[in-house]
Amino acid sequence: MITPETDEADFLRRAKGGDQQALAALFARYRDRLRKMIHLRLDRRMSGRIDASDVLQDAYLDVARRFPEYAAAPTVPFYLWLRALTGQRLVDLHRRHLGAQMRDAGQEISLCHGALPAASSASLAQQLLAGLTSPTQAAIRAEMQVRLQEALNSMDPIDREVVVLRHFEELTNVEAAEVLHIEPSAASKRYIRAIRRLKAILDAVPGFFG
Repeated sequence: MITPETDEADFLRRAKGGDQQALAALFARYRDRLRKMIHLRLDRRMSGRIDASDVLQDAYLDVARRFPEYAAAPTVPFYLWLRALTGQRLVDLHRRHLGAQMRDAGQEISLCHGALPAASSASLAQQLLAGLTSPTQAAIRAEMQVRLQEALNSMDPIDREVVVLRHFEELTNVEAAEVLHIEPSAASKRYIRAIRRLKAILDAVPGFFG
C-alpha cells in the first residue's frame, strides 16, 4: 500500500516495476509545485483560455508515456524532469495559441536554453503584492503594480529568473543551478546579487513597505 510517508525512492522503484499507481502518486506529490510554476509562467493573454489543470493533465500523459525512458537513464532529479515536461507543454500551448504574437511578449521566453516561458513581470508583481488586502492598500495596488513591473523589467533577465526559481518556485540552489546549467556556486552568487537588487527595487517603490 502506498502512503504519504512513502519516500520518493520507493515510489520510483515501484514505478520502474510498472506500478502506475506509484507513478500517479509521484506526480500528485508535486502537483502543487508544478501548478505554481504554471501560474507564474502562463502568458496572461491565455489565462481565459487555458487552465493550469489542463496543462497538468496533458503533462501527466507525457510523464506516463516517457517514464520508461527516464527510468532507464535518469540524468536529472525526478522533480526537475517533471518540471521540464510540464514546461514543454506550456511552451507548446503558447505556440499554439499565440503563434507569431509570442515575439511581442518581450522577454517571455527564458534565456536559460529556451526551456520554459519566463515568468512575466506582471506575474511577479502580483505575487509580491499578494499581501496587500486592506481597502487603502488595494487603492494603491494598481499603481504599485505598474511601478513594480517597470522595476522588475530593469533587472538582468537571468538574475530575475534566479529569483523566480529560488524564491517563487522554491527550488534549492542545486536544483536552480541544474535548470540554469551553471555551477551551484555561480547560482548562489547570482541569487544573492538578485535578491539585493530586488530589495533595492522594492525599497524604491512608494508605499510598498507601508
